[in-house]
Amino acid sequence: MLRTIDLRGQELTPSALHQALPRAVSDPGTAQQVVAELIDDVRGRGEAALREQAERFDGGAPSELRVPEAQIDAAVADLDPALRAALDTAIQHVRAASRAQVPQPATTRIGDGAVVHQRYLPVGRVGLYVPGGRAVYPSSVVMNVVPAQEAGVGSIALASPPQRAYGGRVHPGILGAAGLLGVREVYAMGGAGAIGAFAHGVSGVGLQPVDVVTGPGNVYVAAAKRAVAGLVGIDAEAGTTEILVLADEDADPDLVAADLLSQAEHDPLAGAVLVTTSASFAALVDDRLQARADATTHRERVAAALSGAQSAIVLVDDEDAAVTVVNAYAPEHLEVQVRDPQAVLPRLVNAGAIFVGPYSPVSLGDYLAGSNHVLPTGGTARFTAGLSVLPFLRQQQVVEYDRDALALARPHIRVLAETEHLPAHADAVDARFRP
Repeated sequence: MLRTIDLRGQELTPSALHQALPRAVSDPGTAQQVVAELIDDVRGRGEAALREQAERFDGGAPSELRVPEAQIDAAVADLDPALRAALDTAIQHVRAASRAQVPQPATTRIGDGAVVHQRYLPVGRVGLYVPGGRAVYPSSVVMNVVPAQEAGVGSIALASPPQRAYGGRVHPGILGAAGLLGVREVYAMGGAGAIGAFAHGVSGVGLQPVDVVTGPGNVYVAAAKRAVAGLVGIDAEAGTTEILVLADEDADPDLVAADLLSQAEHDPLAGAVLVTTSASFAALVDDRLQARADATTHRERVAAALSGAQSAIVLVDDEDAAVTVVNAYAPEHLEVQVRDPQAVLPRLVNAGAIFVGPYSPVSLGDYLAGSNHVLPTGGTARFTAGLSVLPFLRQQQVVEYDRDALALARPHIRVLAETEHLPAHADAVDARFRP
């Protein structure tokens, strides 16, 4: 079912791996022009543009772009008790893990009378995006909102596409999750237009611009976040999902197949990759994957994902080669199902999140592990991280020197300032030592 990429006996140079490893044929860069036009339209025409885009791309134009608070309250009241219990547990777990991420203030004493304070301040306002295309994600409400709250953000707006099945309203599960978390500002808007609305504001519906935009989505959402970066802060470009499983003969091939399929059901462009040294084990996994794919609910979507250019079995010579391949691919989700995971784990440095052992499937992280499921995709885990409290915080340095400490620094400042032909910099210091 999965194609095979045989890298055994080959030199695994970065350029060779760049050419060989499976990737989705589309990336945020290919959507930039379309996305720029959609964002410009929202910037220029506001509510009218958002309504037209909802009709074209989502579940129809909503009767109200801003969800009335009464709808949020009703969604909370109507939550199935089992779903409410699951959401409450997820909130508890993610809140505990997010709280542990908050950096503590620190003071560094450079010398007598010379102090630099490090402090962390929340941004003032955030826009959180929750997708709602082929599936809806109440869990993504938790993953976005909780870190922002733990960072201390005071103003939170949330957007999710209108749903045709609910008359152009936001899905009640998403509204219910938002209500459980105390979010009262929710908008029925989706895709690139929603990201543009967060960045520029929409005065007609009272949507004020935000400082940071976060949240997962498809390639257009990722491209839109790239387009507004700089005007606002963003988290990682969390696009179409991907999973890489590093496994050896000690792993259970049916569990590996189940985990590959679990991410393939998200989207026809979802990536599912197995890296192993064993061709016989790979064949067992592929057989189990075919059987599971034939029986699964979203079999057409899964078949498209598993047969796409973004999915494959990668055969390598040994453990060192496997590590090289994994780090080059930099997966969103990495599962490690090998004989001695702790021996290999320190060398696995490029991944959005890592799931170790047979009882830590990606599905656990998607919902209830306490980790965040908004993660970097498309190889961007090489240089960025998943969503945490950090995108909602600004580190700020406070410098406090007394006269004696400045006097010690004074001659060095003069040398550096003269070297850079900026003498007024040194003059500003000298002015404090006039007779």
